[in-house]
Amino acid sequence: MSKKNVFVRRLVIVLFIVILSLMVVGGRLFTDIEEDNSVSEEEDRIVVGVSQLGSESGWRTANTESVQNAFTQQNGYFMIFQNARQKQENQIKTIRSFISQRVDYIVFSPVVETGWETVLQEAKEAGIPVILMDRNVNIRDRSLYVTCVGSDFVEEGERAGRWLEKDLKKRGMNEGQVNIVVLKGTEGSTAQIGRTIGFSTVASDHLNWNILEQEYADFTSAKGREVMETFLKKYPDIDVVVSQNDDMTFGAIEAIKESGQTVGIGGDITIISFDAVHDALEMVAKGIINVDIECNPNQGEYLSQVIDMLEDGQEVEQQYYVEENVFTIENVTRELLEERNY
Repeated sequence: MSKKNVFVRRLVIVLFIVILSLMVVGGRLFTDIEEDNSVSEEEDRIVVGVSQLGSESGWRTANTESVQNAFTQQNGYFMIFQNARQKQENQIKTIRSFISQRVDYIVFSPVVETGWETVLQEAKEAGIPVILMDRNVNIRDRSLYVTCVGSDFVEEGERAGRWLEKDLKKRGMNEGQVNIVVLKGTEGSTAQIGRTIGFSTVASDHLNWNILEQEYADFTSAKGREVMETFLKKYPDIDVVVSQNDDMTFGAIEAIKESGQTVGIGGDITIISFDAVHDALEMVAKGIINVDIECNPNQGEYLSQVIDMLEDGQEVEQQYYVEENVFTIENVTRELLEERNY
């Protein structure tokens, strides 16, 4: 055999040995990955798919942070989070993705109340419990979701009405006509529906309360300003603005000030707002906003407690309401503002 053939033969043998070694080492590498403790620990965590409806306000941002702080790896969870950007079709797509990923629980804040039967039925058939956050759904089969954690929006609306009753009486304005405009939130949302019903219930007891107009402003500052500008052009004698969240209130106040009118305590127009975020409470403390009905976004801990109960095989209630307050210049303290996390 020639020297050249011997060299080629030896080279082939060496290459074969190298390839075989790499295969063995590679096999060990893949084995190491499969046996990695972090992966095993991941499998032991509770997997929660969260569909947030959007990020339309400071309140929503705080709500998201509360959920993210609750469903951490340190607390035994693995969270898959998606922002629907105010579109129901995005949420439905996301929920179906959660179902295909076989998550342990689905938590979502519905953009609107209707149109959820089909996708929730799919979750039920897959054996995945669904928990509603912040807002509710309007469906015939109540068994399609386990429970709802959020605010009593009807009560919030009633609180606004009862505050106005007392304020008008205190100012001697409970007899003459009171002209009111209402900035409503996203059409069909639980907050918009509940707050409208609650305030209207109290208003119906007062024949002198004249609700000039109610218009949707989508819970955003820009839309709140736009709608308020329209109201001011149509109605020169507005006494009260009921704005169903702080972001719309900020926009409405800008429009009112630009029109040359004043707001708040001693002003031309009384401002009733909802949510009680930090910046709005600063305005309450300064007398710019007359009253702010709190809507508590810190719901993550409540959701975690519900899941703990379900994991233990306990029965849960159909609805859990978070604790909330009513804020005026009398009870907004510096300590409260410093502690406010949203």
